Amino acid sequence: MEGNTAPEKKKKDWTIPVSIVVAGIFVAFAVVYNIGKPSSSTVDVNNAAGRVGEIIIPPVTPADHIEGNANAPIKIVEYSDLECPFCKDFHATLNNVISIYGDQVALIYRHFPLAQLHPKAPAEAQAAECAYKLGGNNAFFSYIDQVFSVTPSNNGLDPAELPRVASQIGLNAADFNACLGSDYGQALIQREYNDAVQSGGQGTPYTIIMNSAGKKYVMNEAQPLDRVRAVIDQAIKENL
Repeated sequence: MEGNTAPEKKKKDWTIPVSIVVAGIFVAFAVVYNIGKPSSSTVDVNNAAGRVGEIIIPPVTPADHIEGNANAPIKIVEYSDLECPFCKDFHATLNNVISIYGDQVALIYRHFPLAQLHPKAPAEAQAAECAYKLGGNNAFFSYIDQVFSVTPSNNGLDPAELPRVASQIGLNAADFNACLGSDYGQALIQREYNDAVQSGGQGTPYTIIMNSAGKKYVMNEAQPLDRVRAVIDQAIKENL
């Protein structure tokens, strides 16, 4: 997360905002407390799809990071942590979903870095925002995909990899490092983190599938491809 490869350059102070740390403590406690407990907002893996109408998250807008058809009738909002091993697996699953459903679905990536569990995750989230600043949404998703590919997860990514990944996807390393040395993207990351917590997110990945009719289907944790497809198929069926 520190993201600086030049030894002579002053290292950035990656002090995590107090609000993220405090909220992260509560989220981490909730994750531990709720392990093994049934949740009304978790997809029923027996029935495959569980619809909940009370979940409130900000609407999808062109300001979001959207992969796929922005006008798709089914939108998958993924709140994710780049150092979460379950997010790593689930993001690959969602990429498969995009390939399978084509223009019927869109993936919306939002940040949910659990700093209490993964102190490096907020800096990695900012690195992804810097990729967006320099190369738009295509660069953002390329960066996300590559970070998930190289990280061992659980706070194991060497911060020196961040500018390397940027160079690998064609971004200017100097501009990227300058962005990392600023506060660019931090307010957005904090806001999306708060949105996830306020809507009931207790861990990562936290995913809400929505159809054009306004119906929402919540998935906690990483679900296998067949379960995700079952939820999407249900969302399509109920898109009246």
